[in-house]
Amino acid sequence: MARIIEPFRIKVVEPIRMTDPEERAQILAEAGYNLFRVASDAILIDLLTDSGTGAMSAHQWGAMMQGDESYAGSPSFHRFKHTVKDIFGFRHVIPTHQGRAAERILATTLVKPGDVVPNNTHFDTTRANIEAAGATAIDLPCAESRDLAAYHPFKGNIDLAALEHVLDENTGKVPFAMITITNNGGGGQPVSMDNMRAMAEICQARGVPFYVDACRFAENAYFIKTRSPEYAETDLIDIAREMFSYADGCTMSAKKDGMANIGGFLCSNDDAVARQEEEILILTEGFPTYGGLAGRDLEAIAVGLYEALALDYQRYRSASTRYLGEHIAEAGVPIVQPPGGHAIYIDAQAMLPHLPQAHYPGQALVVELYRHGGIRAVEIGSVMFGTRDPATGAETYAEHELVRLAIPRRVYTKSHIDYVVESILEVYEHRDQVRGIRIVEQPPMLRHFMARFAMR
Repeated sequence: MARIIEPFRIKVVEPIRMTDPEERAQILAEAGYNLFRVASDAILIDLLTDSGTGAMSAHQWGAMMQGDESYAGSPSFHRFKHTVKDIFGFRHVIPTHQGRAAERILATTLVKPGDVVPNNTHFDTTRANIEAAGATAIDLPCAESRDLAAYHPFKGNIDLAALEHVLDENTGKVPFAMITITNNGGGGQPVSMDNMRAMAEICQARGVPFYVDACRFAENAYFIKTRSPEYAETDLIDIAREMFSYADGCTMSAKKDGMANIGGFLCSNDDAVARQEEEILILTEGFPTYGGLAGRDLEAIAVGLYEALALDYQRYRSASTRYLGEHIAEAGVPIVQPPGGHAIYIDAQAMLPHLPQAHYPGQALVVELYRHGGIRAVEIGSVMFGTRDPATGAETYAEHELVRLAIPRRVYTKSHIDYVVESILEVYEHRDQVRGIRIVEQPPMLRHFMARFAMR
């Protein structure tokens, strides 16, 4: 049948506290117009992130009951490790409390000041951990990704020629090269198998380790299956296994395609590197058989990684995300095309042409979406990726000003998404009245989390 339904039934419900625009305007002012500072019980539809915000299955909750909380050698860890090795195939599996901890351990182990780390697009914490180690994070998105409105099946690809140039120009200064699947900073766009294979060959020829930021690996596998004819009859788990077969290691936030509310891991095929990583893990996270996680969380991830690879689930998730994107795009709202797997990205600069980049159109749109409809989204633009010189106050702006509507897994129904569509279209109708934003307070790194803003 053409209609896609949720491939699950709802057994537990949580009430939503209804608010009105006047109350939300007061909440915004008190939060310094930063949606990260707004209490979640004041949100109607929360699309801030899909990280750790999903609903777990009955199978996951049941598995959690057998969580063993032994400090060392827990059977929960061995079940977790077996699952990760079965899907990802790497020799060493190091659990962490979430993805950014895996990034920090990887950067601490391999990166030194003056190094260069290329990626299709580094997301916020990946970039911050690399830069905190004194290296330069370089984004090399493919040329097709620069036209936000154009259709291309794999706009998340890395620019292979640019990668070769960076590696050749920085011999001995590239501790590893990375690719993010799907490309979160680039509109949630997938990476093709051909692109990953070619990247692996380029890195291997130069002796550079190749790592995958695997947060949304199952969604990427689904796009390969549906957009690459040669994989149309291949199971998602086998597509995933091939993707990781080209890599030397990975970082993973299990809060995305691990279908869990917390957790992550770091994988490597290098024995010596893994030993160093485990030493840092023990110092900062925990013993290597729990790594900052409770045994019950290891159990939930071990189940969730397989659930993310269920074809019915991925078909539903892709369709529901596409439903949101297509309905607002048909009415004229400019979005990154084609719709991604976990989120829709609105081109705020195109939607609000009266606001210059110095007025942060992405953040302005985020504020208005909440004020008008109680919807929490996140800016992916110059607030997140721009910088301010502390000496001169000069700003560096991002290439694009986007607003991401990230859909939590198995949380919202079609009627919730219809409400989001209606709210966005109402904001679009009065878009010329949306006011700009200015930053009044910001930390030196990852400013989008804690900055305070004021209306212009």
